[in-house]
Amino acid sequence: MHTVAVLALDRVIPFDLSAPIDAFNWARLPDGRSPYRVRVCSPAGQAGEVGAGPFTVRAPYGLEALAEADTIILPGTEDPTLPLPPGVAEALREAAANGTRIASVCVGAFVFAATGLLNGHRATTHWIAAGDLAAMYPEVEVDPNVLYVDNGQFLTSAGAAAAMDMCLHMIRLDYGSAVAAHTARMSVMPLEREGGQAQFIVHPQPPTPAGTTMEPLLRWMEENAERDLTLDDIAAHAGTSSRTLNRRFREQTGTTPLQWLHLARVRRAQHLLENTDNPVERIAHQAGFGSPTAFRDRFKRVVGISPQAYRRAFRTRRRPRPEARMAGA
Repeated sequence: MHTVAVLALDRVIPFDLSAPIDAFNWARLPDGRSPYRVRVCSPAGQAGEVGAGPFTVRAPYGLEALAEADTIILPGTEDPTLPLPPGVAEALREAAANGTRIASVCVGAFVFAATGLLNGHRATTHWIAAGDLAAMYPEVEVDPNVLYVDNGQFLTSAGAAAAMDMCLHMIRLDYGSAVAAHTARMSVMPLEREGGQAQFIVHPQPPTPAGTTMEPLLRWMEENAERDLTLDDIAAHAGTSSRTLNRRFREQTGTTPLQWLHLARVRRAQHLLENTDNPVERIAHQAGFGSPTAFRDRFKRVVGISPQAYRRAFRTRRRPRPEARMAGA
């Protein structure tokens, strides 16, 4: 039987802790047997409790469970920048040296990176924490656009639900697609989700300091994003040369006028996909893209999935009007 040790540090995020426990416990072999033994452990072990948001957890096992595990799961904590408790990094490094598979959930990647085991490896975490992870651990190659990364022995997953994607992936590696598909059905999850976490990232326009000379121009660009604007058009409206505009724009926004405009168009397209029934071809025109093909290419490059897939995932569900409900009653 494959033993999975889930490490609960103080202030562990409850979902990060429970998602892998549920995923591995749902798995069943064709004869109905459970292929996994799941153990929750903590530095305190049976001697103490760890906080988990609105409740506390008393783990049945201590760090010795890490040495006996085939797979170790590292959930995130409320403050992932805190130093690791004594003995944790050493226990994880020893387990890794013995060939144990180690996987992190969400900001559990900070726990993982603190051991040094991710140095030189590609990894991911929740997109909102990816910049901090890259800054704290520059030897880790952080990819904020994927749901999970599998380096063989070491795996990392993005936020929350991506833990389920990663666990299903590991179950499929261990026992095949049929067992993983059964686990996915029991978890009410697709075996594979379309796209990566790029589709969930909020893409705000680069901040512009209040009172800068760019503010009126940015408003004009947003209001006219559907037009076929060129750099010369934008420079003419700003009353300056293209070269000067590029320089000032980058100084004040950190990007170029055309890059800013492309992102504004993608944001407009996202809004239309979420809130209208307009076909993709019409949205391409409304958002300012030259053609549906150019729209699809740019949208997928920024968001990570196609416009149609984005609409399926994020479409606002409108409730029928009361009179419509009565008419159909």
